[in-house]
Amino acid sequence: MLFAAVATVATATGSGTAEDGGAAHAAAAVPGTGSADAGFARDMAVHHQQAVEMSFIVRDRTQDEAVRTLAYDIANTQANQRGMMLGWLDLWGLPKVAADREPMAWMAEEQSSGSGSGSGSGHAGQSSGSGGHAGHGGHSMGGVAAKPGALMPGMATKEELAQLSAAGGRDAEVLFLQLMTDHHKGGVAMAQACATLCRTPVERDLAQGMVDAQQSEITLMADMLRRRGAAPRG
Repeated sequence: MLFAAVATVATATGSGTAEDGGAAHAAAAVPGTGSADAGFARDMAVHHQQAVEMSFIVRDRTQDEAVRTLAYDIANTQANQRGMMLGWLDLWGLPKVAADREPMAWMAEEQSSGSGSGSGSGHAGQSSGSGGHAGHGGHSMGGVAAKPGALMPGMATKEELAQLSAAGGRDAEVLFLQLMTDHHKGGVAMAQACATLCRTPVERDLAQGMVDAQQSEITLMADMLRRRGAAPRG
């Protein structure tokens, strides 16, 4: 699946031919390091990594089959998608880390410039549970703001991850569902931006697929919380 997706990107970004101008076309079609395509791939790879981490944590903190199944599905899906996005960056010859740019800078720059030649991109090399830029000074993404101590909107803080690791049974289930609901809301907002701003067709399709799947899971998690006498946060 991953090979097929990367191969599709290779075709979408221009594979070049022996004809004159083929190589130039391929080079022009490859996204720049500050493009929405590259910024989304970097930032969402980080975002996904934390979702995988939280899913593995709750798997060991509860015996509830519904929660364990959801956690497995999220971990499997998002680890797969993360591999695709990092593979695209390799294919494009772009760095997976842009330490001089704040997370999601590509969203504001692309929207203000209307081009793919901006210089913004995210920190793909940051630890998934790290602090860092607290939503870069109150930045809001699609109406979802990053909390203090969280790298991007929707992401959990180190303290919240520690709470999840220390919880068990129903408490772990409720906290996981609440944290993952927030996480999905942040992910949906970022994916919606890529679906609009990204220029690589297969990446736009992946982003829209994330929006559809995660919105469905948000509804599912709200129902799972209700059955446990709880509700999403905020």
